[in-house]
Amino acid sequence: MTTLCNNDIKQVLAAKAHIWNHTFNYVSSMSFKCAIQLGIPDIIHSHGRPMTLSDLVNALPIDNKMKGQDYIYRLMHILIHDGFFLQEGDGYLLTPNSRLLLKDEPLNILPFVQFGLDSIVIDPFHYLSQWLQNGEYSSTPFETTNGNTIFEKETKINHLLNEGMACDARLVMSVLIQNGLEGSKNLSFVGGDMFNSIPCANAILLKWVLHDWSDEDCIKMLKKCKEAIPSKENGGKVILIEIVMDQNKDDDKSYETQLLIDMLMMVILSGKERSQQEWAKLFYDAGYSDYKIIPILGLRCVIEVYP
Repeated sequence: MTTLCNNDIKQVLAAKAHIWNHTFNYVSSMSFKCAIQLGIPDIIHSHGRPMTLSDLVNALPIDNKMKGQDYIYRLMHILIHDGFFLQEGDGYLLTPNSRLLLKDEPLNILPFVQFGLDSIVIDPFHYLSQWLQNGEYSSTPFETTNGNTIFEKETKINHLLNEGMACDARLVMSVLIQNGLEGSKNLSFVGGDMFNSIPCANAILLKWVLHDWSDEDCIKMLKKCKEAIPSKENGGKVILIEIVMDQNKDDDKSYETQLLIDMLMMVILSGKERSQQEWAKLFYDAGYSDYKIIPILGLRCVIEVYP
């Protein structure tokens, strides 16, 4: 039998807690998903004041409300711990986090959340090790699991992505305008094929586009953008909204989120999140002369790239 000193015991117990936390961390995500499916944020918001457990249970679309009360209490317990609700006396309140989940909130990110927690997105992660062992990197784990790309899978996923990008655009544009980025008030949305031809403009905005693609494809798109804009002296630039991996290392939570999104890009698409050095190489390989990173969007940055 192994004998451990007090320090060793503390280390082992801490290590076990760390491992258990990661093993069962999906419980937090699934509890969060359950709250959204039940409409808990909107129900509490509509109540207009701190909502008691009994009032919440009565308002929820569940059968057997008497027995369900204990289960809802336990669900709310973890959601409070995770920062989605507050408890004031006997009542529940929203937090800034859960306000972004309200259906009538203009800046809500509900479609992105529904996309990220859909089983179609989660299932390929079960086959990540198999994908790595097989070495068939011409396709993604998502394609290996489903037989087609995420954009070909079904209309529901495409709808959630489109809705999510539209909601996100409202926040991004308000930040760009508030920070006085030149030309942001005059942006308009036009159609184009990023690989073939892009309509001419003084500036081109690509919001969370390049992280979906490989380096080779990004260079092709950036070259097409360069053909469509005037010189740097005449105000030409490409504006990117992207994660820069080494910009948030001092903020552990933000950096962890960036790492999670990078893994998501690897599993469901052929893209990646990039460091400043990796972005710079892409820009110079595509023939651009300079760039500027503006960290005003939390996890993401505005990157201005000049021909």
